[in-house]
Amino acid sequence: MVLLLNKKFMSKNPVVHFEMPYEDAKRINKFYTQAFGWSMQQFGPEMGDYIIAQTAETDENNMVKTPGTINGGLFPKKQDGPLVPSVVISVANIKKAMLDVTNAGGTVLGEPVEIPGIGQYVSFKDTENNRVSLLQPTKVQ
Repeated sequence: MVLLLNKKFMSKNPVVHFEMPYEDAKRINKFYTQAFGWSMQQFGPEMGDYIIAQTAETDENNMVKTPGTINGGLFPKKQDGPLVPSVVISVANIKKAMLDVTNAGGTVLGEPVEIPGIGQYVSFKDTENNRVSLLQPTKVQ
């Protein structure tokens, strides 16, 4: 099957990040480093024990150098938290995107939070109950 995409369409709200839950930080770090050569950076409790997974080379602004590639992160699996991988969609205006999600039948999960040096972030559930997130990147000066 051949899929042709309109270039203008592809530039709108791209997927820029993935997220996956983990149970054992050491085990997951070792797995992705050994299996795929990813660079894993573990943060402490002040950043929710988040692990950055660098799958592609980035520039000085932490943006991927190769179009079509994304980096990701892993978060501790919690009983009341997401239990499946998800994607993060870049948006120009997070408040407008939240309204668009709601108007399209989705459910926004809380209010945006500031990720220092990255931008505003909020998760939502689509009409099929998939957890997805929005990111309004911080403008680089």
